[in-house]
Amino acid sequence: MEKIRIGFIGLGCRGCGLLKDVVLKQNEQVAAVCDVYEDRAQKGADLVEEAGQKRPAVSTDYRDVIRNGAVNTIIIATAWESHVEIALEAMRAGKAVAMEVGGAYGLKDCWDLVEVWEKTRTPFLFLENCCFGRREMMALNMVRKGLFGDVVHCAGGYQHDLREEIAFGRENRHYRLRNYLNRNCENYPTHDLGPIARVLNINRGNRMLTLSSTASRAAGLRDYIRENKSDDAFLKEQTFAQGDVVTTVIKCAHGETIVLTLDTTLPRYYSRNFTVRGTKGMYEEATDSVFLDRPEDRAHDFDWRKTCAGNAEQYQEEYDHPVWKRYLKEGVQGGHDGMDWLEFQTFFDCLRKDAPMPVDVYDAASWMAVTALSEMSIARGGAVVDVPDFTGGRWHERKEEDMR
Repeated sequence: MEKIRIGFIGLGCRGCGLLKDVVLKQNEQVAAVCDVYEDRAQKGADLVEEAGQKRPAVSTDYRDVIRNGAVNTIIIATAWESHVEIALEAMRAGKAVAMEVGGAYGLKDCWDLVEVWEKTRTPFLFLENCCFGRREMMALNMVRKGLFGDVVHCAGGYQHDLREEIAFGRENRHYRLRNYLNRNCENYPTHDLGPIARVLNINRGNRMLTLSSTASRAAGLRDYIRENKSDDAFLKEQTFAQGDVVTTVIKCAHGETIVLTLDTTLPRYYSRNFTVRGTKGMYEEATDSVFLDRPEDRAHDFDWRKTCAGNAEQYQEEYDHPVWKRYLKEGVQGGHDGMDWLEFQTFFDCLRKDAPMPVDVYDAASWMAVTALSEMSIARGGAVVDVPDFTGGRWHERKEEDMR
């Protein structure tokens, strides 16, 4: 692509942050902005002007942006429900797409993404920023170098106290509230699943076969609202569908298992609990620890908590991923500890070089499908459900694309 001209759709908290701190600071041209709320759309246009660019076209209808001839690239940072709809229209119009994360509302959405991309071959990046995290990429590098041996199990979670965000969803015009009122599922799987999928070569020599999910009862939001928002007559009468803790177990084609945990409505510290377990060692994000199976560590008096807990920093110099070694020299920028900057840098670089995207439409479809499948499984009492093969059997031969 000779010249990138962006239509930025979705200007809530996440969208504005990406626009201001990443896209505009990478000196990309923004030709149009859009949000269903006029004030947010105008704020986005203000940000573009403040960055020294011409005021972009402003709309509350994403179709205007897609029809805009000055736009050839669409960035989608809207509410979960509209991600796929917008991406499909953009691809059909021949516009490159970077689509923010969130779970699918049905398997048809996932199949539609794949079908339209295969017809149009429009550049498409799924914006799973955690695939670009420093520790996730260090662990991936250690796996590729064989330090953990044969990896047989991984775990991860979206473990984030969101009670305030959800409870004040109407005031803040945030989509999570309506989802938690009406759905019971693993609603946000990709932050934890994305890095795991890379470790286990999902869609590139391996794939997810089956899934089973269970959900606890919902009590966290009820109690939070009673204690912190007792004047909200509407919410006090509501019964939330979303269980407080959802556990999903996935079985892979080569026999590995994955455990995902959604934990967002009880008091807790933030963690993605990224964990890699192999025959020679492990990495655990919760304690930021590397444990390797060495003779000195197998001694009967070895105390892992004193020796290994928090020791991952000791491995950085040797095992940081090459992408991060370069990034640290250049200077880490952007949000989420630099992950956002790297993923957009990769997107724009791939567009300019007409190169394959490292997190592509097949990844988007299979990772997002976990939400729809978990909803089915929970409704059936934890029944095992099949995970579709969105690659049509090509997972045997597909190769990993480099993270830039």
